[in-house]
Amino acid sequence: MSITPLAAVPSARRTAPVFRGRIGRDARSGHYAVPHRYRLHLSTACPDGLRLAVGHSLLGLDADCPVTLLPAVPDCPDGGHSALRPLYEAGAHHYTGPALGPVLSDDWSGRIVSTHTPDILRDLDRFRPGGGARLYPSGLESVIEAVERMCAEGIEEAAQRAGQAGAGPAERAAALDVLLDTLGRLERRLDGESYLADDRLTAADIELWVTLVQLDTVHRCHLDASAVHRIAGHRALWAYARRLAAHPAFGRHLDLDGIARRHHGRCQGLEAAGAAVQILDWMGHAAETPDASRR
Repeated sequence: MSITPLAAVPSARRTAPVFRGRIGRDARSGHYAVPHRYRLHLSTACPDGLRLAVGHSLLGLDADCPVTLLPAVPDCPDGGHSALRPLYEAGAHHYTGPALGPVLSDDWSGRIVSTHTPDILRDLDRFRPGGGARLYPSGLESVIEAVERMCAEGIEEAAQRAGQAGAGPAERAAALDVLLDTLGRLERRLDGESYLADDRLTAADIELWVTLVQLDTVHRCHLDASAVHRIAGHRALWAYARRLAAHPAFGRHLDLDGIARRHHGRCQGLEAAGAAVQILDWMGHAAETPDASRR
């Protein structure tokens, strides 16, 4: 498969996190890749937590970098997790904000390394046991970054605007057009291909798959039935999502009940007719045997 950059949407992804430490290549960097030193704290009901859980599984890091699962709905009034409070307070004196996940922590110091998901996923690549497959292969960086921007701007944000109760009909229609156009471009890229880049699983596939999970389990609830039917019409895209759901590194991390509880706890919007039009049977596909994901 030839690699050509995808048309990108302007970037404006997530708000700046509190901690942006990085894991370097050797001891001179302070934080460096060594087994059993670091720990992930995440909830798979959170899209960023799901991204990290899938990447962690694909890299085979269960023994080298353990995961502590957080509840789907944070247990503090400020929207944070009480289990993360000691880490935040160790890293920021008199910290008063919410203790949010995901978090990559350093078990040696009891402090936070990073709360920035894109950095964490890239740094987990440094833990590859035995030099296995990479999530960010050399030469595919521009493709992966373009997919990340398309998912953030053209799918997540466009879907939110398309289902926004306070927006006018013209604004919602324009946002839906952006969403459908982005889905169409990704559909064309997947036509006849198993994955988004160089016929191998990369971080681009993690990004798109988690975004499609959110589109069908969260954003769909605020769209009308006609919009959902148009979204579901991208057959190659949803076949790709179904196939990855059957892959053990993807499907076993799905927590649909947790996603629903997190959504209802945070959402201020109105449910629309599209809530009744589920696109995929996610758990049914996730229950398929591991061998089915390799056919």
